[in-house]
Amino acid sequence: MPNDTLTITDNRTGKTYEVPIADDTIRAIDLRQIKVAADDFGLMTYDPGFLNTASCKSRITFIDGDKGILEYRGYPIAQLAEQSSFLEVCLLLRKGELPKAAELAQWTAEVTANAGVQASIEKLTDGFQSDAHPMGMFIASAAALATLYPESKKISDLEVRNNAFRQLVAKVPTIAALGYRHAKGLPFVQPDPELSYAGNFLNMMFATPGVKYKPNPALERAMDILFTLHADHEQNCSTSTMRVVGSAQTDPYTSLAAAAAALYGPLHGGANEAVLTMLAKIGTKDNIPEFITRVKAGEGKLMGFGHRVYKNYDPRAGIIKRAADEVFAVTGKNPALDIAIELERIALEDEYFVKRKLYPNVDFYSGIIYEAMGFPTAMFTVLFAIGRTIGWMSQWEELVLDADQKIARPRQIFLGPRRLDYVPMDQRA
Repeated sequence: MPNDTLTITDNRTGKTYEVPIADDTIRAIDLRQIKVAADDFGLMTYDPGFLNTASCKSRITFIDGDKGILEYRGYPIAQLAEQSSFLEVCLLLRKGELPKAAELAQWTAEVTANAGVQASIEKLTDGFQSDAHPMGMFIASAAALATLYPESKKISDLEVRNNAFRQLVAKVPTIAALGYRHAKGLPFVQPDPELSYAGNFLNMMFATPGVKYKPNPALERAMDILFTLHADHEQNCSTSTMRVVGSAQTDPYTSLAAAAAALYGPLHGGANEAVLTMLAKIGTKDNIPEFITRVKAGEGKLMGFGHRVYKNYDPRAGIIKRAADEVFAVTGKNPALDIAIELERIALEDEYFVKRKLYPNVDFYSGIIYEAMGFPTAMFTVLFAIGRTIGWMSQWEELVLDADQKIARPRQIFLGPRRLDYVPMDQRA
């Protein structure tokens, strides 16, 4: 009997089946052969939330949640955050290897040259109410880009995909800043080609019209690191959405808008805002013990701790915590930071949380940094989307080039009634 197979005995029929194992997985379709009768549909798996179902094969991001490992194309996230730049990471995620100097210079020039948005996108933004959520404006603008690049439907054309990568990575910071300025009633600040990717984003957000903006190097570097840390995270909800929508051969702009809509949900992209809300409710360090007691009693949640994948310390959390020191040296310490540090210390020493493997995740400190830098909480998810754009696009292209992929169409287990006869209105009880 081959070692790389799974033997399944169906106790309903007594039949035995050999199912091939590859890469520690079996193909769900192989279970279809397991039937009680010849006309049965066959066996399926039931996996709400896809807790143990692989939908693709990928070479982009590796995560070992038990060991707290995150790697982009094999490179540890800590090395990339500390030594690389976000635009270099963009090329790494897409191409699979670190770029040479000339390639990075060309990519940087292309992104810089395409940072501006068309007048129709500005007009679209102006049509929103001033209190519209920035993420709603971001999603609408991303989808609208598809109408400006109709050739993007030719997803098998490499140059069309190249242009989509350029346009989206270049324009998402501009779109984000445009929404922020509109909400504030401020005039739009045009991109500055002399600034870095992160520096230009800060310029478009916070510059005073007519005054040359010089980003603080510490804040500029922190922004770049945060973009890098959010660049990709394997098959999460929004990335899976990008792939599902893309499986219908949908253009990348519309697919990205769908991914951003998934990120908009509070269980995905809004966690760092929830952390700030929690810290504000705690108020002072003196109130932490009482708060911890309530959490243990089921009367509250410890936001920013625990992760769907990580059952150890989120490797991104430590990097952000170190970046926070440099940010607060410029902005002054956020009062929430002292509460966060003490809360983390107590939680990591408390058997209740340690036993449940509740360690700080990337959201625990990122919201504090964003707030210190002047971003309103409504912008936090948009900042997430800027960094994640390259990950969404890389995952989308991997899907497009994967011969195994078909249009997504999950199965269901139907439990409702069948073969009912229509009852006329006057005969219904």
